[in-house]
Amino acid sequence: MSSSDIFIGETIGTAILILLGGGVCAAVTLKASKARNAGWLAITFGWGFAVLTAVYTSAPLSGAHLNPAVTLGIAIKDDAWGDVLTYWSGQLLGAMIGAALVWIAYYGQFHAHLTDREIVGGPGAQDTKSVEAQEAQAGPVLGIFSTGPEVRVAWQNLATEIIGTVVLVLAVLTQGLNDSGKGLGTLGALITALVVVSIGLSLGGPTGYAINPARDLGPRIVHALLPLPNKGGSDWGYAWVPVVGPLIGGAVAAGIYNVAFA
Repeated sequence: MSSSDIFIGETIGTAILILLGGGVCAAVTLKASKARNAGWLAITFGWGFAVLTAVYTSAPLSGAHLNPAVTLGIAIKDDAWGDVLTYWSGQLLGAMIGAALVWIAYYGQFHAHLTDREIVGGPGAQDTKSVEAQEAQAGPVLGIFSTGPEVRVAWQNLATEIIGTVVLVLAVLTQGLNDSGKGLGTLGALITALVVVSIGLSLGGPTGYAINPARDLGPRIVHALLPLPNKGGSDWGYAWVPVVGPLIGGAVAAGIYNVAFA
């Protein structure tokens, strides 16, 4: 695979992943959405199907890593580091594109939701807080773009992301790689999608299961940049957890693979 194929494949694949994954979060969350309040099952299966679609689409070009933690795990496993930054760059750009597309697809619903007084309060409600206070907490639609903890305990939140990512990356390394050893094969795509559903159902409750640094960071940046009314803060104080945790998890999974399976 050439560097251009890798970059294009990861950009397209990650954009599809976030468009469909963030899209199901928007569908369940936003006022005037036909799927509002569909619940956690809809979100977990929506993300699983998003993974499936994204992998099948991008695999011919890049092997469909779609996740910096997966790329790191494969690099450690194979001791192959040459394309890591190309993968990561495509993944981050794709995640930002996908998040922007969610905003476009749900533009009217975002406006209706963020101008509803029952959701954001009366006129000037946010003006009573300092800018620092607004930025320190999650806004009312941040969960559509990125993750956040239900109980903010840093070590537990970090551990949850590490554990979930170990499960994901170990599954990819043990049964999700194609014959070339560079990415997900046809059967691996289905297996990985089901693993993501399982992680969401079993381990997603505490933090929203980012298990993917690009999936969280790219959309969080877009949330901070978009001209959304009354959008609140992007919770940058938490943003390091869904980046550092999955990267640690990917490295741990590769270590387990090299010790137990290689």
